[in-house]
Amino acid sequence: MITVKNLHKSFHTLNGDIHVLKGIDQTIRRGEKVVIVGPSGSGKSTFLRCLNLLEQPTEGEVWFEGKQMNKPGCDVDALRRKMGMVFQHFNLFPHLTIRQNITLAPVSLRLKTQGRADEQAMALLRRIGLADRADAYPGQLSGGQKQRVAIVRALAMEPDVMLFDEPTSALDPEMVGEVLAVMKELAEEGMTMVVVTHEMAFAREVATRVLFMADGRIAEEAPPEEFFDHPKNPRLRDFLSKVL
Repeated sequence: MITVKNLHKSFHTLNGDIHVLKGIDQTIRRGEKVVIVGPSGSGKSTFLRCLNLLEQPTEGEVWFEGKQMNKPGCDVDALRRKMGMVFQHFNLFPHLTIRQNITLAPVSLRLKTQGRADEQAMALLRRIGLADRADAYPGQLSGGQKQRVAIVRALAMEPDVMLFDEPTSALDPEMVGEVLAVMKELAEEGMTMVVVTHEMAFAREVATRVLFMADGRIAEEAPPEEFFDHPKNPRLRDFLSKVL
Protein backbone atom coordinates (compact mmCIF):
# COMPACT_ATOMS: atom_id res chain seq x y z
CA MET A 1 0.00 0.00 0.00
CA ILE A 2 2.80 2.43 0.94
CA THR A 3 6.40 2.19 -0.22
CA VAL A 4 9.24 4.59 0.46
CA LYS A 5 12.57 4.32 -1.31
CA ASN A 6 15.78 5.99 -0.13
CA LEU A 7 13.80 8.58 1.83
CA HIS A 8 15.82 11.58 3.04
CA LYS A 9 14.60 14.73 4.76
CA SER A 10 16.68 17.75 5.74
CA PHE A 11 15.55 20.97 7.37
CA HIS A 12 17.30 24.28 6.70
CA THR A 13 18.18 26.26 9.83
CA LEU A 14 20.28 29.32 10.59
CA ASN A 15 22.97 26.94 11.85
CA GLY A 16 22.94 24.82 8.70
CA ASP A 17 21.02 21.81 7.47
CA ILE A 18 19.69 19.18 9.87
CA HIS A 19 19.55 15.74 8.25
CA VAL A 20 16.52 14.14 9.96
CA LEU A 21 15.82 11.10 7.74
CA LYS A 22 18.78 9.25 6.28
CA GLY A 23 17.82 6.88 3.48
CA ILE A 24 14.78 4.93 4.68
CA ASP A 25 13.40 2.03 2.63
CA GLN A 26 10.10 0.62 3.85
CA THR A 27 6.97 -1.12 2.57
CA ILE A 28 3.66 -1.13 4.46
CA ARG A 29 1.21 -3.71 3.17
CA ARG A 30 -2.58 -3.57 3.23
CA GLY A 31 -3.95 -4.66 6.59
CA GLU A 32 -0.67 -4.19 8.49
CA LYS A 33 -0.52 -2.35 11.80
CA VAL A 34 2.95 -0.80 11.84
CA VAL A 35 3.95 0.89 15.10
CA ILE A 36 6.98 3.19 15.13
CA VAL A 37 8.84 3.79 18.38
CA GLY A 38 12.11 5.43 19.31
CA PRO A 39 13.66 8.28 21.29
CA SER A 40 12.59 11.89 20.78
CA GLY A 41 14.32 13.45 17.80
CA SER A 42 14.84 10.16 15.98
CA GLY A 43 12.68 11.21 13.01
CA LYS A 44 9.48 9.25 13.75
CA SER A 45 6.95 12.04 13.18
CA THR A 46 8.88 13.42 10.21
CA PHE A 47 8.81 9.99 8.60
CA LEU A 48 5.06 9.69 9.19
CA ARG A 49 4.40 13.16 7.78
CA CYS A 50 6.42 12.33 4.66
CA LEU A 51 4.04 9.44 3.93
CA ASN A 52 1.28 11.87 2.95
CA LEU A 53 3.62 14.70 1.96
CA LEU A 54 2.79 17.00 4.86
CA GLU A 55 6.59 17.12 4.80
CA GLN A 56 8.22 17.11 1.36
CA PRO A 57 11.09 14.62 1.19
CA THR A 58 14.45 16.09 0.27
CA GLU A 59 15.30 12.97 -1.69
CA GLY A 60 13.71 9.61 -2.46
CA GLU A 61 10.29 8.31 -3.51
CA VAL A 62 6.95 7.94 -1.74
CA TRP A 63 4.45 5.54 -3.36
CA PHE A 64 0.83 5.04 -2.33
CA GLU A 65 -1.41 2.45 -3.97
CA GLY A 66 0.83 2.22 -7.03
CA LYS A 67 1.31 5.97 -7.59
CA GLN A 68 4.38 8.03 -6.79
CA MET A 69 3.10 10.92 -4.67
CA ASN A 70 6.18 13.15 -4.82
CA LYS A 71 6.29 13.24 -8.60
CA PRO A 72 5.34 16.31 -10.64
CA GLY A 73 1.78 16.06 -11.90
CA CYS A 74 0.56 13.69 -9.20
CA ASP A 75 -2.84 14.65 -7.72
CA VAL A 76 -1.66 14.57 -4.12
CA ASP A 77 -4.95 15.86 -2.72
CA ALA A 78 -6.86 12.97 -4.31
CA LEU A 79 -4.49 10.44 -2.75
CA ARG A 80 -4.55 12.20 0.63
CA ARG A 81 -8.32 11.68 0.80
CA LYS A 82 -7.56 7.98 1.21
CA MET A 83 -5.08 8.62 4.03
CA GLY A 84 -6.63 9.54 7.36
CA MET A 85 -4.37 11.50 9.70
CA VAL A 86 -4.74 11.94 13.46
CA PHE A 87 -2.47 14.50 15.11
CA GLN A 88 -1.17 14.95 18.63
CA HIS A 89 -3.25 18.07 19.28
CA PHE A 90 -6.66 17.15 17.79
CA ASN A 91 -6.82 20.12 15.33
CA LEU A 92 -10.62 20.39 15.60
CA PHE A 93 -12.23 23.64 14.44
CA PRO A 94 -13.29 25.36 17.69
CA HIS A 95 -16.12 27.38 16.06
CA LEU A 96 -17.83 24.30 14.61
CA THR A 97 -19.89 21.70 16.47
CA ILE A 98 -18.63 18.14 16.70
CA ARG A 99 -21.05 17.05 13.98
CA GLN A 100 -19.90 19.93 11.73
CA ASN A 101 -16.24 19.04 12.30
CA ILE A 102 -16.92 15.51 11.10
CA THR A 103 -19.05 16.44 8.07
CA LEU A 104 -17.05 19.43 6.81
CA ALA A 105 -14.57 17.58 4.57
CA PRO A 106 -16.94 15.02 2.96
CA VAL A 107 -19.48 17.77 2.14
CA SER A 108 -16.96 20.42 1.05
CA LEU A 109 -15.31 17.92 -1.31
CA ARG A 110 -18.76 16.88 -2.59
CA LEU A 111 -18.20 13.29 -1.62
CA LYS A 112 -21.48 13.19 0.31
CA THR A 113 -24.65 15.22 0.65
CA GLN A 114 -25.11 17.02 3.97
CA GLY A 115 -27.86 14.60 4.91
CA ARG A 116 -25.76 11.52 4.20
CA ALA A 117 -22.75 13.05 5.96
CA ASP A 118 -24.89 13.82 9.03
CA GLU A 119 -26.14 10.22 9.13
CA GLN A 120 -22.60 8.92 8.92
CA ALA A 121 -21.37 11.37 11.59
CA MET A 122 -24.03 10.19 14.03
CA ALA A 123 -23.20 6.54 13.34
CA LEU A 124 -19.52 7.24 14.01
CA LEU A 125 -20.30 9.19 17.17
CA ARG A 126 -22.51 6.36 18.46
CA ARG A 127 -19.60 4.01 17.84
CA ILE A 128 -17.33 6.00 20.19
CA GLY A 129 -20.07 6.75 22.73
CA LEU A 130 -20.37 10.48 21.96
CA ALA A 131 -23.65 10.72 20.05
CA ASP A 132 -25.06 12.92 22.80
CA ARG A 133 -22.28 15.49 22.18
CA ALA A 134 -22.94 15.95 18.45
CA ASP A 135 -24.02 19.56 18.87
CA ALA A 136 -21.41 20.47 21.48
CA TYR A 137 -18.29 22.43 20.61
CA PRO A 138 -14.71 21.14 21.02
CA GLY A 139 -14.12 23.44 23.99
CA GLN A 140 -16.84 21.56 25.87
CA LEU A 141 -15.11 18.17 25.52
CA SER A 142 -12.27 16.53 27.42
CA GLY A 143 -8.97 15.82 25.70
CA GLY A 144 -9.81 12.15 25.30
CA GLN A 145 -13.19 12.98 23.79
CA LYS A 146 -11.60 15.45 21.36
CA GLN A 147 -9.11 12.86 20.17
CA ARG A 148 -11.85 10.26 19.66
CA VAL A 149 -13.71 12.84 17.57
CA ALA A 150 -10.52 13.53 15.60
CA ILE A 151 -10.28 9.81 14.81
CA VAL A 152 -13.87 9.51 13.57
CA ARG A 153 -13.46 12.77 11.61
CA ALA A 154 -10.67 11.03 9.69
CA LEU A 155 -12.82 7.90 9.33
CA ALA A 156 -15.63 9.98 7.79
CA MET A 157 -13.48 10.21 4.65
CA GLU A 158 -13.49 6.38 4.48
CA PRO A 159 -9.70 6.16 4.17
CA ASP A 160 -7.67 3.13 3.11
CA VAL A 161 -4.99 3.79 5.73
CA MET A 162 -4.88 5.68 9.03
CA LEU A 163 -1.76 7.56 10.17
CA PHE A 164 -1.48 8.40 13.87
CA ASP A 165 1.15 10.87 15.10
CA GLU A 166 1.51 10.31 18.87
CA PRO A 167 -2.27 10.48 19.36
CA THR A 168 -2.16 10.06 23.15
CA SER A 169 0.90 12.11 24.13
CA ALA A 170 -1.11 15.29 24.82
CA LEU A 171 -3.66 13.50 27.01
CA ASP A 172 -3.92 13.05 30.74
CA PRO A 173 -3.12 9.44 31.70
CA GLU A 174 -6.73 8.56 32.54
CA MET A 175 -7.86 9.60 29.04
CA VAL A 176 -5.29 7.53 27.14
CA GLY A 177 -7.21 4.28 27.47
CA GLU A 178 -10.38 5.53 25.80
CA VAL A 179 -8.43 6.65 22.72
CA LEU A 180 -6.40 3.44 22.51
CA ALA A 181 -9.66 1.43 22.75
CA VAL A 182 -10.94 3.10 19.57
CA MET A 183 -7.62 2.44 17.83
CA LYS A 184 -7.64 -1.23 18.89
CA GLU A 185 -11.16 -1.62 17.52
CA LEU A 186 -10.02 -0.16 14.19
CA ALA A 187 -7.10 -2.58 14.12
CA GLU A 188 -9.38 -5.55 14.80
CA GLU A 189 -11.57 -4.51 11.87
CA GLY A 190 -8.59 -4.74 9.53
CA MET A 191 -7.71 -1.08 9.01
CA THR A 192 -4.19 -0.48 7.73
CA MET A 193 -2.50 1.66 10.38
CA VAL A 194 0.84 3.41 10.86
CA VAL A 195 1.22 4.64 14.43
CA VAL A 196 3.94 6.73 16.04
CA THR A 197 3.54 6.26 19.78
CA HIS A 198 5.21 5.90 23.17
CA GLU A 199 2.55 3.37 24.27
CA MET A 200 4.59 0.16 24.39
CA ALA A 201 1.69 -1.99 25.63
CA PHE A 202 -0.33 -0.90 22.58
CA ALA A 203 2.59 -1.74 20.29
CA ARG A 204 2.95 -5.19 21.82
CA GLU A 205 -0.78 -5.95 21.66
CA VAL A 206 -1.85 -4.44 18.34
CA ALA A 207 1.15 -4.18 16.00
CA THR A 208 1.88 -6.70 13.30
CA ARG A 209 5.33 -5.13 13.05
CA VAL A 210 7.26 -2.67 15.23
CA LEU A 211 9.91 -0.30 13.86
CA PHE A 212 12.60 1.25 16.04
CA MET A 213 13.97 4.55 14.75
CA ALA A 214 17.23 6.10 15.90
CA ASP A 215 19.29 8.86 14.31
CA GLY A 216 17.03 9.12 11.27
CA ARG A 217 17.19 5.44 10.36
CA ILE A 218 15.17 2.31 11.05
CA ALA A 219 17.59 0.50 13.34
CA GLU A 220 15.45 -2.60 13.87
CA GLU A 221 12.08 -4.00 12.88
CA ALA A 222 10.35 -7.21 13.93
CA PRO A 223 7.01 -8.69 15.01
CA PRO A 224 6.17 -7.47 18.54
CA GLU A 225 7.09 -10.65 20.41
CA GLU A 226 10.54 -10.78 18.85
CA PHE A 227 10.97 -6.99 19.05
CA PHE A 228 10.28 -6.72 22.77
CA ASP A 229 11.57 -10.09 24.03
CA HIS A 230 14.64 -10.57 21.82
CA PRO A 231 15.93 -7.15 20.69
CA LYS A 232 19.15 -7.37 18.69
CA ASN A 233 20.23 -3.74 18.30
CA PRO A 234 22.13 -2.31 21.32
CA ARG A 235 20.32 1.04 20.93
CA LEU A 236 16.97 -0.76 21.03
CA ARG A 237 17.97 -2.77 24.10
CA ASP A 238 18.97 0.44 25.87
CA PHE A 239 15.73 2.17 24.79
CA LEU A 240 13.52 -0.68 26.00
CA SER A 241 15.36 -0.82 29.34
CA LYS A 242 14.26 2.79 29.94
CA VAL A 243 10.63 2.61 28.77
CA LEU A 244 9.46 -0.83 29.90
